[in-house]
Amino acid sequence: MSRVSGGSVAVSRLWPGRTDRLIIAPHDLRTADATRAAEIYAGRFVFAGKIVTCHGRSIFDLEPPSEDWEITLLGFGWLRHLRAADTAITRANARSLIDDWITTPSRKRPVGRRADVVARRVISLLSQAPLVLGDTDGKFYRRYLRALTREIRGLRYTLSNVTDGVPRLQVLIALCYASLCLANQATHIRAATRKLSDELQRQILPDGGHISRNPGALIELLIDLLPLRQTFAARNIAPPPALLNAIDRMMPMLRFFRHGDGSFALFNGMSAAPSHLLATLLAYDDTHGTPMVNMPHTGFQRLDAGTMTVIIDTGKPPPPSVSHDAHAGTLAFELSAGPSRIVINCGMPSTGRENWRPFARGTTAHSTLAYHSTSSSQFIERSSMKKFLQGAPIVGGPHVVESYREVTSSGTMLTTSHDGYLDRFGLVHRRTLMVAEDGNRLDGEDILATASGARIRGDNTDYALRFHLHPAVKASRLCDARGVMLVLPNRDVWTFEALDDKVELEDSVFLAGNDGPRRTAQIVIHQDSRQVTSIRWSFIRSGASASATTARRDARREPELPL
Repeated sequence: MSRVSGGSVAVSRLWPGRTDRLIIAPHDLRTADATRAAEIYAGRFVFAGKIVTCHGRSIFDLEPPSEDWEITLLGFGWLRHLRAADTAITRANARSLIDDWITTPSRKRPVGRRADVVARRVISLLSQAPLVLGDTDGKFYRRYLRALTREIRGLRYTLSNVTDGVPRLQVLIALCYASLCLANQATHIRAATRKLSDELQRQILPDGGHISRNPGALIELLIDLLPLRQTFAARNIAPPPALLNAIDRMMPMLRFFRHGDGSFALFNGMSAAPSHLLATLLAYDDTHGTPMVNMPHTGFQRLDAGTMTVIIDTGKPPPPSVSHDAHAGTLAFELSAGPSRIVINCGMPSTGRENWRPFARGTTAHSTLAYHSTSSSQFIERSSMKKFLQGAPIVGGPHVVESYREVTSSGTMLTTSHDGYLDRFGLVHRRTLMVAEDGNRLDGEDILATASGARIRGDNTDYALRFHLHPAVKASRLCDARGVMLVLPNRDVWTFEALDDKVELEDSVFLAGNDGPRRTAQIVIHQDSRQVTSIRWSFIRSGASASATTARRDARREPELPL
């Protein structure tokens, strides 16, 4: 077996002279854990937070505990753990499991026939071919190739019906891999390359964001696009310009959405991003520069000063066809200071997403203003329509979202607005953020303004301004009810102040934790739009240590909120 450039492996020498042979195995950038190979050999399959033990039965005969678990099983990405162990036992175990899947088609469930799951399975079977075919016999080799070809053919036939967005790109990426890795596929290489190029130009926006506005889409796509670029090079075929341009635009976006602790900002369905996966992707970033400050096409702004970072959503909702995971978080922001995240959005869990989806997508799960507990964007609510559309896309929301950035002598000011509440309530939400030059202060003002000559509609005029806190932040409301003291994990102290308004500390939930949802707190200011239409607030870093500041403020603060 010979290794070729870019980490890809040539497998053609295993079976020389065959016209249907596999020529090359693409590199898999996902982290592999050799210790998990022993679990799989013992019949323990731990996926998506669930454990299934075979007890001598076929894993494909058992009832899956969740859809996420089943998607992982039938995507065969776990083969990489067996390859990492690289023993005769793990190779035989991999062949046995694949043979079990191939020879019993009646077990194939609807989830396993989903185009995005088939695409993941095709990529896994191609990239892990050296593991499976390294010392096998011709009979298994032919079964393997027939099954792989059947999957590829099915993808080509179903391409027109694939869900828009990331799933469609994943199918096209899998078809490109298939045409490059199999022999005598020149016609398919040209067709797959053309279709992938067209789709990349449509889905990857000029600033490098994805059309769905989900930061997580960048990770999902780059983890396959980067090895695809290598695979083109390994075959001595020039990668299509659209692929190279898309990667070059997407890489800086990884840095744009990162906080000081390396985690991603939680917008539009983003959940916890594995740090090792991000580190792998960033190793391919040749620029290593500071993040850009404005993503005008995707609709985000970033404010950096000192150790402070603010990332804010300043874009309209994505098109309905790619909005099934989008959130109603227009003008929501996240705040971090150095390695500590302070203000967050609730995000989405990595598994069990359906249980939390209705809450997590709502405006109240974001650090922004929500009028009468309604969302700034509207989702499909009828269950019959959800079933027909395979989800709940956004069907209404802000039509005009504006942002203006200005650098002054004292810092950077960002003025934003959206009209998501205009049609229903006759109101426009305006938010102004001012970041001090030294990064020690963030001042904000949220305003509810009526349209020219219009009045507030409806009898319900309540609204709430929310700032969800990271669970590592220790929050104590001051006894004058006008502020909250925040102690960060590194013992830095910040104070939230809203001198003209009563401040509440309420329960919240951080959904995007690596170990599942966690309880946290949120700062909330409740008001009535007929009486108060403007709220001013500030986050201020204290110059003293946590212990000294605590001693000075013991007389002012209320008991800490139990977390």
